[in-house]
Amino acid sequence: MIALIGFVFFILDSLLSLLVFAMIASAILSWLVAFDVINLRNQFVYGIAKFLDAVTRPVLAPFQKIIPPLGNVDISPIIAILVISGIQRYLLPAAQGALLNLVV
Repeated sequence: MIALIGFVFFILDSLLSLLVFAMIASAILSWLVAFDVINLRNQFVYGIAKFLDAVTRPVLAPFQKIIPPLGNVDISPIIAILVISGIQRYLLPAAQGALLNLVV
């Protein structure tokens, strides 16, 4: 049972890390499109952009409602990454420890 709890929290931590990676990749892709390095007429690039948007939009939307853009710069991904890092560093280990104390 203890190993299962550890595995579940490992999966949660890994999914949050993948979400952070997707946010960074989405931001870089949006910069590349904005500076006309790549364009969305390429189907492969469009598919990647659509996928990253579908993954990150549900997480970023609440932050974008609260935090207005500064000029043309959207800082909501930075705030979302900080919140996710806080969850990974503080809440997940605390929740895992509390759950292990209940089981043992």
